[in-house]
Amino acid sequence: MTYDQKIAARLNLSPMQVKSTIDLLDAGNTIPFIARYRKEMTGSLDEDLLRKVSEVIIQLRSVDERRDSIIASIDEQGKLTPELRQQLEAAETLRVLEDLYLPYKPKRRTRASIARDKGLQPLADLILQQARVSKTLDQLAQPFLNAEVLTTDEAFAGARDIVAETISDHAGVRGVVRDKALRFGMLRCEKVDGAEDAKAVYQLYYAFEQRVDRVKPYQILAINRGETEKVLHVALTLTDHNWREGVEAVFRSDQRSGLADQLALAIDDAAKRLLLPAIERDVRRLLAEQAEEHAISVFASNLRGLLSQPPIAGQTVLGLDPGFRSGCKLAIVDHTGKVLDTGVIYPHEPQRQRPAALKTLAELVDRHHVTLIAIGNGTASRETEQLAADLTRERDDLHYLLVNEAGASVYSASPLARAEMPDLDVTLRGAVSIARRVQDPLAELVKIDPKSIGVGLYQHDVNQKQLSDSLAGVVETVVNRVGVDLNTASGALLTYVAGIGAKLADRIVAYRDDNGPFADRKTLKKVAGLGPKAFEQCAGFLRVRGGNLLDATAIHPESYTTAEAVLKRAGLRANTPPPDRDLALAKLRPTLETLATELGTGIPTLVDIFEQLARPGRDPREDLPTPLLRSDVLSVKDLQRGMRLSGTVRNVVDFGAFVDIGVKQDGLLHRSQIPRGTTLNVGDIIEVEIVTIEEERGRIGLGWVGT
Repeated sequence: MTYDQKIAARLNLSPMQVKSTIDLLDAGNTIPFIARYRKEMTGSLDEDLLRKVSEVIIQLRSVDERRDSIIASIDEQGKLTPELRQQLEAAETLRVLEDLYLPYKPKRRTRASIARDKGLQPLADLILQQARVSKTLDQLAQPFLNAEVLTTDEAFAGARDIVAETISDHAGVRGVVRDKALRFGMLRCEKVDGAEDAKAVYQLYYAFEQRVDRVKPYQILAINRGETEKVLHVALTLTDHNWREGVEAVFRSDQRSGLADQLALAIDDAAKRLLLPAIERDVRRLLAEQAEEHAISVFASNLRGLLSQPPIAGQTVLGLDPGFRSGCKLAIVDHTGKVLDTGVIYPHEPQRQRPAALKTLAELVDRHHVTLIAIGNGTASRETEQLAADLTRERDDLHYLLVNEAGASVYSASPLARAEMPDLDVTLRGAVSIARRVQDPLAELVKIDPKSIGVGLYQHDVNQKQLSDSLAGVVETVVNRVGVDLNTASGALLTYVAGIGAKLADRIVAYRDDNGPFADRKTLKKVAGLGPKAFEQCAGFLRVRGGNLLDATAIHPESYTTAEAVLKRAGLRANTPPPDRDLALAKLRPTLETLATELGTGIPTLVDIFEQLARPGRDPREDLPTPLLRSDVLSVKDLQRGMRLSGTVRNVVDFGAFVDIGVKQDGLLHRSQIPRGTTLNVGDIIEVEIVTIEEERGRIGLGWVGT
């Protein structure tokens, strides 16, 4: 089967869709560009499916490269039989390939290799063949005795070492036993004697036993971390029945042979010394890989939700970075994000200057006409929220909200923050970042390493390259779906635009600084290093406002002629008001198929053009619910069972979702409370009911009411 046929079967797509996607990827096109502007070629595959095609083609090509390398290695050894070549060429995964290669793979010196050097391979072959011979063991061993092999026992011990390794290395045996272990193996954990676990983080696993196929991904990651920290001892076991079934299907002893007992001894030795430890390593590694993939997927989904939160435009924001001893840092930014004022207040322990802090905040709010207070959700956040609530309670035009401050400190000390705010102390830059996160979460959060944003689970325990690649893909997807204002975007934001990397982003910003705002998209071509391919990939995702109407939309320059023809047929001009524009375009919609043929374009592209002309410059985030704005604060003491509240989903994990309901602790909406088929994302606004309150443990259990 060809690549496109294999991938199509695996992903339930048509071979033509896959082939077109592979061709486009191989030609250097980015996934956002293909998803948006090559729908006719791919059958309108979305970015998620395009990324899956990209991942699978890389995997398949990697398998083929490894296959060629293995075949060459075995051929050089003179051991490549037609049957083995056929098996290698039929192998579809790296695991099967490596199993087949194992007997021929160069090894460090082993007991079996030492026995072979002593000339004991023929004796091992007799055991493997279960030869029916009339000779005694002493007689069979006699030809192999020498200065290195002194006795019959030594001869047969060495021969059994060879047999044991042969059994353990057999691809068929490994495949069957591994499959049995994945289905019926038992994972057991116990606390290491004397190990310290002061906060009882791993208490659930002190005496843990579960069948391998029923262990949850988050449990695997927790167990692995506990083992790494030397708190837990972990073992995977498989019953004799299960592993023997795999071994004896290939290496069955013949009771009519005088060597049956030798094979039985070799099988037991192979299992305990070689096969089962190797299978345990394989299964543990596979479980870890699957758990990591799942954790990365959860992190990516949460990040997508966080980055997709709608901006709160037109607000003058006071950002508060809470703290106790070092005080609460504050920064005020206008509706464009420009810093108007900064400072520090000390309302909490140990200074307890609360009246003075309230007075300072009131003066700043009045002086700069602040309409919104953004409070970081770290240390002292709820105490600071109470302060903000006291300030806003008497003001109808002032509200506050809590903001995820994860990564603010990382950003504050970064070269990017120093370049943006060279005159501000590092501690105050965090408050600026918190304020700007309200105005445009995406534009601010792209300045931070996605791994530092704090919406994952066990993110430090997973493959860091895979995590980085996945999160970068999420950021790229959201950035290009929203679009980027070419004349206001930071270099960090431009970096994620399709076809633009870090170096090109810096050049675009430098050109803008030297020459002023871009008048239109085509001026991009004057940027050094931005060639035709880069322009093709990025142009549609960049917005230039105030000039050509089409430059402010997601319509690609290659489709301007088509878009202008649509405007002409609809009798529209750039300044036609929206109601009249919608009416004129609505009259054309019934003729889409005919119009597409006449204009020489595809229907998906024409549909997108109509959508953009109807709502030019629309931010897709506007369709999502805006964050909850508050003017008062609750404490756990204010809560009662059965109380219903609106809350914001802060994090989604395997066992449920953590929801901000306006008290110090986020409540847990356990997965058993979430209706089947319901998917929650970070930033979702939902209605919940208080089910349990454990004030002393800081735990709040929530029930589902609705979205």
